[in-house]
Amino acid sequence: MAAYLGVQQQDSSRLNYNRTINPSRKIEVKPNIVLVICESFSGYKSSMWGNPLNTTPFFKSLCDSGIFFDHCFTPAYGTARGVWAVITGVPDVESPRTASRNPAAVDQHTLIDDFKDYQKYYFLGGSTSWANIRALLTFNIRNLHLFEDGSYKAKSVDVWGISDKHLFLEANETLKKQKGPFFAVIQTADNHRPYTIPKEDLTEFSLSHYSKDSLNSFGFDNNDELNAFRYTDFCFQKFIQAAKKESYFNNTIFVFVGDHGIPGNAGNMFPGCWTKEGITSYHVPLLFYGPALLQPNRITATCSQIDILPTVASLVNETSINTALGRNLLDTSAQPVKFNNRAFLFHPDGNKIGMMTDEYCYMKELLTGKEDFVSAKNDKKLSADSQTVSDKKLIQDLTEAYYQTGKYLLLNNKKRQSTPGK
Repeated sequence: MAAYLGVQQQDSSRLNYNRTINPSRKIEVKPNIVLVICESFSGYKSSMWGNPLNTTPFFKSLCDSGIFFDHCFTPAYGTARGVWAVITGVPDVESPRTASRNPAAVDQHTLIDDFKDYQKYYFLGGSTSWANIRALLTFNIRNLHLFEDGSYKAKSVDVWGISDKHLFLEANETLKKQKGPFFAVIQTADNHRPYTIPKEDLTEFSLSHYSKDSLNSFGFDNNDELNAFRYTDFCFQKFIQAAKKESYFNNTIFVFVGDHGIPGNAGNMFPGCWTKEGITSYHVPLLFYGPALLQPNRITATCSQIDILPTVASLVNETSINTALGRNLLDTSAQPVKFNNRAFLFHPDGNKIGMMTDEYCYMKELLTGKEDFVSAKNDKKLSADSQTVSDKKLIQDLTEAYYQTGKYLLLNNKKRQSTPGK
């Protein structure tokens, strides 16, 4: 696994996975980072892959103007596991409970903590008491400014706290006052049952209504779910419109990623295996948006939620130490390996592990050993030639390696006491 990750100083006795992340570009002023973790932001339900219901036209316009990774996958399903993967870079392979709930696993190194001279913020509309997320954040991100239930002027609209619109707007009010660089995480919640859309927004945000057949054909159970997804797009628009008026906007990279996808029928938008194997539960948009800093590009290479922070670190001109499993997606100097574009998958309820690559979809049941190995590009049956057999063996080994290394790192990716590079 160390060789596959490109560890420079391999140590099989201490299991060292440390890799240095060098800046991908030279910059004079450190950019701000705003990382938006989007509730249930499933790829096939959005506009970027041609869903006829066109639920996210504004976000699609951002994707057209930024670096958009259209084959990004989360390691697991569920918000707690998604937040864990983003913050730590380690797939949450704890079962049946999440890693954040394991007191022995909460001590984690996060690359966010390596961002010297940055003010750190985390904005959530409700409370961080669920799944022990507060401990994950405050214990591992030094001097974190945590905004949650009770921190805002706006009133709660449901059990998840204030609306996403007010969450974005109040975060913007805080960020525009900053004098130095900042790293802010904003975690949304409205695209979740009970799918609350505040009455105050219904004059500007128009509800859509479709027949049940149309909804079911394009990924939605009902109109409430559809409109909550559309409301997310409305809130993104309000946020970016507000941020554009502030001085920090032109020196900020906005990163958007789904916390997880949603299981369901992707129809003809993706190969049949995406629906059969539940890949829609993992597939999410990943966007790096900074019109004054980044050139637009749509990238089809397979990647993972755990790759976000190493990539961000390379963009802010910080030399950081990556101790987890993610990789810098913009690093063109890395030694290429077969299936370099990959995403490990874990299904705790179904006891499955798997991997997506540009070419293949592989899933294995842990209890029975049953395997599925199919094309990730189309519905054609794979040939049985020697190359395919060899590819399958490598992906089998790589999937098991990710699973076992993930289990190890849950308890062994401790906060580092030294500064980056030492």
